Parts: sequence; C-alpha cells; structure tokens
Amino acid sequence: MSQVDQALPYVRAISPYQPGKPITQLAREMGLPVERIVKLASNENPLGMSPRAKAAVQAAIDGIERYPDQFELIRSLAERNGVEAGQVVLGNGSNDVLDLAARVFLDSGRSAVYSQHAFAVYPIATLSVGAENICVPAKHFGHDLETMAAAIRPDTRVVWIANPNNPTGTFLPHQALRAFMEKVPAQVIVVLDEAYNEYLAPADRHDTVAWVKEFPNLIVSRTFSKIYGLAGLRIGYGIASAPVADLMNRVRQPFNCNNLALAAALAALDDHLFVAESYELNRQGMEQIVAGLKRLGLEHIPSHGNFLTFKVGDGAAVNQKLLQQGVIVRPIAGYGMPEWLRVTIGTAPENSRFLEALEQAL
Repeated sequence: MSQVDQALPYVRAISPYQPGKPITQLAREMGLPVERIVKLASNENPLGMSPRAKAAVQAAIDGIERYPDQFELIRSLAERNGVEAGQVVLGNGSNDVLDLAARVFLDSGRSAVYSQHAFAVYPIATLSVGAENICVPAKHFGHDLETMAAAIRPDTRVVWIANPNNPTGTFLPHQALRAFMEKVPAQVIVVLDEAYNEYLAPADRHDTVAWVKEFPNLIVSRTFSKIYGLAGLRIGYGIASAPVADLMNRVRQPFNCNNLALAAALAALDDHLFVAESYELNRQGMEQIVAGLKRLGLEHIPSHGNFLTFKVGDGAAVNQKLLQQGVIVRPIAGYGMPEWLRVTIGTAPENSRFLEALEQAL
C-alpha cells in the first residue's frame, strides 16, 4: 500500500483546479517569443495594477522583514462597507475566504449546494473537508435559485453563489437573491461570491453587505484580483456577521496576507480613477468582442464580468489552434461546456488580435 493510499479518500477524489495557461509555459511549448503571446484566459486586468498600489508596494519593501499588520486594511474595508472591523476576514485571495467558510461549516456528514457551470473552487472546497457536493442544474447557464433552495437538505450547511457567475458571466437580480435569502434556513450559510462586483453596470449594483445585519448567515466575498489588478499578490476579503467572522478568523492563518499585498490593497481602494478607467476599458472591450463574435456568427452568453463565453463547437480543437497563434483563452470543458471557450476582455489591440486569431482558427 502506497503513501497515496493513506490519504483521505475525499482528498483523492478532488479534481485539481486548472488555472489559465501561463504565458511562459506557452512560450516553452510552442517556441514562441513571450512578447508575441496574448493571454486572455484568467480574467486579469489588462491595465495591470493600480498606479497607487504600485507605489505603495515599492514603499512597503523596506519593511518586508517584519510580520504583516492587517489593522489598516481591515479598518478601511470596515469603514467603506459600513460594518465593524470584527466583521472583516482577509484572505490570500478570495479563494482563501471560500476555503475558510468550508473549514468552519462543512465536514463529513454535511453537504453544500452549488450550481452547474459555477466556479470550480466551490466543489473543491467542499470535498477538501469531506462534505458532499449537491450540484443543481443551471438555468440559462446561470443559477436556478428556486431549484437550489429546494435542493437544501437537513444536512446542508453551505450554499455557494457567484454573482456575476464565472465562467458564464450570468447575473442574478438582487431582488431574486434577497427572496432566496428569505427562504434559506438560518443554519445554512450562504456564501455570495462577488469577485466581479466592480464590473457591474451602475444600475445592477446593490449594497449586499447591508443584508448581513438582516441575514447573519450571509458571507459576502470579494477580491482585489480583478478590477484592482492585484491577482499576483493574492488578496481578498469576506464580510460576515461578527460571530461568523470570528469563527473564520480562528482557522485563518495569522499572516495569510503579506505586507506587499496589504499595502497594495489599501492604496488601490483609493485609486478611484484607475477603477473607473478599468471599468470603461472593459465596457468598450466587451462591445468590441461581442461585435466580432456576431460578425463570425458565433453564439455568446451575455456577460456582466470582464470576460465572455462563446460557442465554437469543438472547444479543444479551436483552443489548440489559438494557442499555436500565441493567443491564450480558457477552455471550459471542465465546467461541463466542451463546446465553449471563455475569453477575458483585454485592451483594444489584444481584443483585435484575439478576433483575428479566432477567425483563422475557425
């Protein structure tokens, strides 16, 4: 019997998360110059990181020998969201926040509900603590909240919801979400993953954090990886009721967010011009890619994030042809969508390069 056989069976059952292919990896595989490769696979901000965040990182390097102090960022997040500091949980990326929720509320003999075509980390986080996944069929590629509510069992302790959803980009109106919260039993934690919240059109935005007072079983998760451009620094946060946040902080690693990430996130919060520029670039880029896909006669799912999912027939074959041209997008067969690909909205030249490569690949 090998060492692997000694591992917990539910850990062995996990299908590892597959990230977007790195530029350097494709360069090695295809023998392409790095500068010729366009990566539109991981929903990163094509403008890079906030200028204020970059300056803060450079200044923070002088204190890198010290252990991190999370106080200032927690205080700032609490003030901006109208909550107490004890309601904020920092994570090494928002994925860390999801993992903390699973560790606190799930175990063998418990279950979690999530939607088909939803973020791959939800079933991984659930399985990693020995709990059972309940996958509810999607409705128009998004969450079917009525069916998800009906799927909750006596042993269910967590419901995972992404809004907007990744990888499909679908969006749940907030009145529908609120109605769902009113149906969910108080002992069931609802994790509302809002990683793409800042890309929502103004008319679609809503203060979901304010619901935490009314629904103490709600955890709102957000990230600095997307519109703030800090994906490589790995920092996100969750907001919950004080008792729930306290439990999550008990199992959180004490220094899970490093000094550079903390400094960058604190500065990025005040870089409103950068956020506005990123939002507008995304809006224009979305229009550009939608128009290109329509010209090519390809179906797409209307998206509320910084990415677009489109149908090509044989996703694996088209993806390989794009890679050969130095264009990286995201195949999503692992999400049960083998005929579809997901592309991140890039700069105007990157979007043009993608559309030209896609036409050749087809």
